[in-house]
Amino acid sequence: MWGETLAGRDQTQLGTLLIGRGRITENDLEEALERQSATGKLLGQTLADMGLVTEEDILSALHAQSGMTVEDITTCVPEPELLERVSGSIARIYKILPLRWEDKTLIVAMADPMDIQTLDDLRFMLNCEIKGVIAGEEDISHAIDQHYGTDTESVGDLLKQIEDEMGGAVSVEDEKEASESIDIASLRDLAEQAPVVKLLNLVLIQAIRDRGSDIHFEPFEDQFRIRYRVDGMLYEMIPPPKHLSLAVTSRIKVMANLDIAERRLPQDGRIQLSMKGKGIDLRVSTLPTIFGESVVMRILDKSIVMLDLAHVGLTGENIRIVEEVIKKPNGIILATGPTGCGKTTTLYSCLKELNDIDVKIITTEDPVEYDIPGIVQVQIREHIGLTFAICLRHILRQDPDKILVGEIRDKETADMAIQASLTGHLVLSTLHTNDAPGTITRLIDMEVEPFLITSTLEAIVAQRLVRTVCHNCREEYKPEKDELRTIGLKPEEAKGKSFYRGKGCDRCKNIGYLGRIGIFEVLILNEEVRSLVLKRAPTKDIRAAAQKGGMRSLREDGIEKIFAGVTSIEEVAREAMRE
Repeated sequence: MWGETLAGRDQTQLGTLLIGRGRITENDLEEALERQSATGKLLGQTLADMGLVTEEDILSALHAQSGMTVEDITTCVPEPELLERVSGSIARIYKILPLRWEDKTLIVAMADPMDIQTLDDLRFMLNCEIKGVIAGEEDISHAIDQHYGTDTESVGDLLKQIEDEMGGAVSVEDEKEASESIDIASLRDLAEQAPVVKLLNLVLIQAIRDRGSDIHFEPFEDQFRIRYRVDGMLYEMIPPPKHLSLAVTSRIKVMANLDIAERRLPQDGRIQLSMKGKGIDLRVSTLPTIFGESVVMRILDKSIVMLDLAHVGLTGENIRIVEEVIKKPNGIILATGPTGCGKTTTLYSCLKELNDIDVKIITTEDPVEYDIPGIVQVQIREHIGLTFAICLRHILRQDPDKILVGEIRDKETADMAIQASLTGHLVLSTLHTNDAPGTITRLIDMEVEPFLITSTLEAIVAQRLVRTVCHNCREEYKPEKDELRTIGLKPEEAKGKSFYRGKGCDRCKNIGYLGRIGIFEVLILNEEVRSLVLKRAPTKDIRAAAQKGGMRSLREDGIEKIFAGVTSIEEVAREAMRE
């Protein structure tokens, strides 16, 4: 659907070209690249905003770099047919403007001529030859607003169009019957109808643009609901007509190479695409319900995942402990917490720290979420008998140094992880528990012998994700006593500390939060903790001993991030006060 780009590297080459022309210095380039990473603007526009170059300097350098023609589009008025063919959503996503036809080739203005994949994407989506010319980024943005309006094409606008074009494709009354009687050819025809394809593409664009983590397509008795999750919170789109549920579901299944005729059993699939150069995987899960198939598409956007221990939220003593323990030659390190709390990202960040040419790393995952160069990754397939335990048994024959096991689900997998540790391997894995001390109780409940836990387990990293206050609109304020009480803070403890909240702005969609970060508690098995484990002591005793040895709780780590202006009292109360 969309392709890859080398634009990032070419932007740096543009900077080098400007240095050679004497327009900027190397220090200017370094500062501009830092600003660019924060704003998301093109390098040329960033340099212009800093007052270091003029637009003419940028356009001249881009012409020399790419060989493309530079055009002034300020007076250009595209034909209505072109504006209809290239929708406002596509124009905004790709930052292009259709200008004219020349010998059956569509000429488009673009601000980044080195982003050649945009041209390939447009050829695919518009089914015609495309040629690019260079124009200023601000000129293109202004022209898009001028010719398309300031509002992007919405799902609501498209739904009205679909109603006009399709009418009641499959009525609510007929849907149960249809789910049993429609043949494969009819389902494929339904899935390939242009309005359905356009609707699904628009939903994907909107969710990905808003940094969504998953999209939910949910059929109910009298409605078909579409929701998407951003920073852990669900937001609803305008619901399509109920009769479109079968068509949309069939379209998703076609894209994911699933069996469209099978609507009685759950299915899992995968869609790979890229959008504006960002590699994106969609993990598709279907689940039969009494009113049709519920579909969830999990969005794995590789461009927004920063595999770095500091970036995931580990700070101070916690990051020092983790960096130290992952360098041990053997042992087990567990990341724990509920589903969707970032455990896998934390472990991937650990693997990135360990990923050297002289270290053999093998992972076994369900599913493999992100491809990491230099690491051998294995996909679990339980339906053919390839389980974590069986895969781990064979991994040991591949002579690895470090092993990641996606999840310890049963005693057999736990036993294999322990065996791997005892034979000289470092094993990283995840477990679903509420906190770090509770992990030990969970292992004992899985019938793992306490002496094996104490001889192999090195560290437990429990975590939650909290939303981060938008730095573009954050404001300092003084919380009330009742608000402080929600996180167990006394007024005297808050004296002299800063507290922040987001007012809401365009950048954060008026939510006040932008992105998420982890809060952690890191438990190291010291001698006192090991002694309690051997005695099968209760979780509260293990927690007390760990805190005595220096472990900070999730609440304490969250409060530190509140004082640092990273998150809010509301978020820490929601996530950390579960303990």
